[in-house]
Amino acid sequence: MAQFTNQAQLTYNNTVTVSNLAVGEIQDVLSISKTAVSDFYTGEDTVTYAVNIINSGAADLTGLTLTDNLGAYEFGALTLVPLTYVADTVKYFRNNVLQAPPTVNAAENGLVITNFTVPANGSATFIYETQTNEYTPLEAGSSITNTAELTGNVTAATASETVEVSTEPELSIVKSIAPIPVMENGTVTYTFVITNTGNAAVTSGAVITDEFNPILTNVTATFNGTAWAPETDFTYDETTGLFSSAADRVTVDAASYEQDPATGAVSVTPGTSTLIITGTI
Repeated sequence: MAQFTNQAQLTYNNTVTVSNLAVGEIQDVLSISKTAVSDFYTGEDTVTYAVNIINSGAADLTGLTLTDNLGAYEFGALTLVPLTYVADTVKYFRNNVLQAPPTVNAAENGLVITNFTVPANGSATFIYETQTNEYTPLEAGSSITNTAELTGNVTAATASETVEVSTEPELSIVKSIAPIPVMENGTVTYTFVITNTGNAAVTSGAVITDEFNPILTNVTATFNGTAWAPETDFTYDETTGLFSSAADRVTVDAASYEQDPATGAVSVTPGTSTLIITGTI
């Protein structure tokens, strides 16, 4: 809503008198807002947006275009786009009723939806999905500000939404066994590699459990090269084969990130930890 002011001047017999300042407002016919379904994103994530357009005028607004820059930002001399539109995900609603798919052009530098209508005294809503990519900033404190612009037979209008990078670990675990095959009554080694691609370290709360079948005896464990003590660092039940690490013994460093100065691509070096369990079958 725009505000304007006006003041009159009265001149009589070389005397000038000014009026009070009159203040008025212009009610916008069209308004636009943009919302992300989630406030946070991760390195491999889908971010869903909803753009709502309201027409408070008495006539339909036709032939409109909605452009989304997908979070484009400057990096040196480059313009990088940290989100990729997920094909065929645009949903178009008029007055909350689903319509036929609109015309969508997914270019490298953004998303363009063309030739749609916002009904008189009504609304149009677009919902669509985007995917993080190699240009998505991942370090703690990073964010993506995504701007949509409405153009066509109207005064251009914009709406932006900012999502923050999640400050949480992102963990995965891979288990391997050696040797293969193992002789009966032989020694077997299980190796667990825990990987963290998130920007926060794991310092507490992680527990590794495994129920070995066949059951092992004479179990030993090392974590990142340091021997674990039975009962203090882990428990093992030779009746059931259940292994469990003690609370707060499993730690994993945060990942580190580097952005290529030439291309802007972000590379991830995960934090890793290794648990090795050895026993007799």
